[in-house]
Amino acid sequence: MASIVVLLHYSLVVVVLSLNPTTIDAVPPASPIRCNGTGCVLSNAYGAWGDRKECLVRSVIYPTTEDELLSAVAMASQKRLKAKVVSGFSHTIPKLACPPTENSILISTEKYNRGIKVNPVDRTVMVDSGVGLRDLIDAVEAAGLSLVAAPYWEGVSIGGLVSTGSHGSSWWGRGGAVHDHVVGLSILVPAGEAEGFAKIIRLQPGDPLFNAALVSLGLLGVISKVTISLEEQFKRSITYSFQDDAHFEDEYVGHAQNHEFGDITWYPSQHKAVYRYDDRVPLNSPGDGMNDFLGFQSNPILLSTAVRASEKALEKSRNIRGKCSMASTEIWYKELIGNGLKNSVIFTGYPVLGHQGKMQTSGSCLHSPPSSRLSMCAWDPRIKGMFFYETTAIFPVSVFKNFILDVKKLRDLQPDNFCGTDIYNGFLIRFIKSSEAYLGQSEDSVVLDFNYYRSDDPSTPRLNQDVWEEVEQMAFFKYGAKPHWGKNRKVAFLGVQQKYANLNKFIMANKQLDPLGMFSSPSSDEVFFGKETAVKDDGCALEGLCICSDDRHCSPSQGYLCKPGLVFKEARVCRFTKDDSSLI
Repeated sequence: MASIVVLLHYSLVVVVLSLNPTTIDAVPPASPIRCNGTGCVLSNAYGAWGDRKECLVRSVIYPTTEDELLSAVAMASQKRLKAKVVSGFSHTIPKLACPPTENSILISTEKYNRGIKVNPVDRTVMVDSGVGLRDLIDAVEAAGLSLVAAPYWEGVSIGGLVSTGSHGSSWWGRGGAVHDHVVGLSILVPAGEAEGFAKIIRLQPGDPLFNAALVSLGLLGVISKVTISLEEQFKRSITYSFQDDAHFEDEYVGHAQNHEFGDITWYPSQHKAVYRYDDRVPLNSPGDGMNDFLGFQSNPILLSTAVRASEKALEKSRNIRGKCSMASTEIWYKELIGNGLKNSVIFTGYPVLGHQGKMQTSGSCLHSPPSSRLSMCAWDPRIKGMFFYETTAIFPVSVFKNFILDVKKLRDLQPDNFCGTDIYNGFLIRFIKSSEAYLGQSEDSVVLDFNYYRSDDPSTPRLNQDVWEEVEQMAFFKYGAKPHWGKNRKVAFLGVQQKYANLNKFIMANKQLDPLGMFSSPSSDEVFFGKETAVKDDGCALEGLCICSDDRHCSPSQGYLCKPGLVFKEARVCRFTKDDSSLI
């Protein structure tokens, strides 16, 4: 049955994705806040937090101006309420925005999204924190300028992407992290009665609190406005080169040094490394292409549900080879259509040249008529589509080669075990520069990002669960990688405070701006303090809520026991231990 489902998936991919995507109507994402007569529930864009527990909210405020935002903070300060801020997108995976249930409010910036002021003389833009990234980019490009750094996904707010350290890929200039291009920031904090219970602090580089406020995780106050440096408008040229992965661990440094926006996508099970040759070119270079990344295009609901059903069937039957067939087909198709690059209407060949605003980020599944009902973003929780984990580890350049070599050792024991991540987007490797932000990177770094299957049921183990747990623990504990603040499972944050040399400076800024802890919560404390749960529940390792130390933390009844890693022996992972002859 599983093989039939996989063949159906192949047919749908070839037929549907060959259509002109402009002919497919799509459903825009839903609000992350759902309310009824008794209260509200906050979720993220994927419909589930890491612990799968609901985030209950008693009161939500929707400011539309900075003054209204200030009034919301003042009200919370006066009444001694806890407060958290959420954007209209809510793509953060950890529960940073979840307030305590009692005596708290949630401030949404969904409607605080109008202010975009471009200054062509200073080559800066001041933007309200709730403005979406795509709206900002379009406004900047219309003024004849370009935003240099941006994450690859455009469905984020400016306040959210800055405060969680979002990034693209570059070691050039100011680097690939957006916060390193910020030259001004306004933050709203609680105050005494004489100051109206709240005040606005305007910060610039050189101010004592500026480096703390750049990546703040929402712990210091409410970001109201962000000023970002711009450059004269330019174009980019992108070419994807599919190569053997035999020596790419010796080539990533040179690739980043030679190509301003270059990255590498590694497909371990396929022994392929895809080099993205990505550089700026003169504005008068011919070409009007765009980056419409395949994974961010609208997918017909039928296709999304069929793909998910395929993967669930393969998981249930432990059909590793079926997953590998799916992975090889996905990679073949990405190579065929340039992974979503378009020279004009379709992809006709490399290089693809286009304006920076069309090439640096994508997310076409976001932009669609509200009345559409045919397709949507593949992970939209309103359908039974994609449901996955995302692990993002940030390495010092000096140790990344050894990490890759260890992963290759693990891969070479059984290459098919890595097909699960190659179905998605393999291992995406990007580059960010050292940062002055206290919760940023203290040295030039390499970012590794990979997605993999998550079960609908938290008590259900996953195929090759031990592989992903070993890679995860290898990254964060053997090689000391830092977790991306806006992504990852809970275990990635264990011991995180020991990895930041300027952590005490951030804590001092926190005490100065929010002395009563108005913006703290148990959920955000779990991320920021990175402590393991005192009591480990049965099955806690299955969801990354703990590292197993006993078989009951896995799923003994389903054959998953707590075992040491195969390459990183200090790792403790949930491994399937029954007879593997059932593998198809």
